[in-house]
Amino acid sequence: MTETATTGRALPHPEREQIRLESVLHALSDPMRLRIVRELAAKEAELSCSQFDLPVTKSTTTHHFRVLRESGVIRQVYRGTAKMNGLRRDDLEGLFPGLLDSLLAAADRQAGRLGDSS
Repeated sequence: MTETATTGRALPHPEREQIRLESVLHALSDPMRLRIVRELAAKEAELSCSQFDLPVTKSTTTHHFRVLRESGVIRQVYRGTAKMNGLRRDDLEGLFPGLLDSLLAAADRQAGRLGDSS
């Protein structure tokens, strides 16, 4: 695992070669984590944790971001006091071509079918 530090605070991330398919699939199996990833993919930019409006407690939100980071789905870095989140699209596409786009498309179809905008 590597650590990304910008202001003296570092967060552990798996190296690209350490990202495992089963960890990615597990991370994306939770509806809240999938919602986070869908929002990051839609914005195509880094978003701070506070920009996500999730119907869970702050500690649960923190847990979801940690699972996504530790599985290699997102990268988190501190910019000032904000923890910024970015989708590791290039790493995931390089390791598992088409997986992320397929999962995001399936999630969009499911949301449309169920009338869920999240």
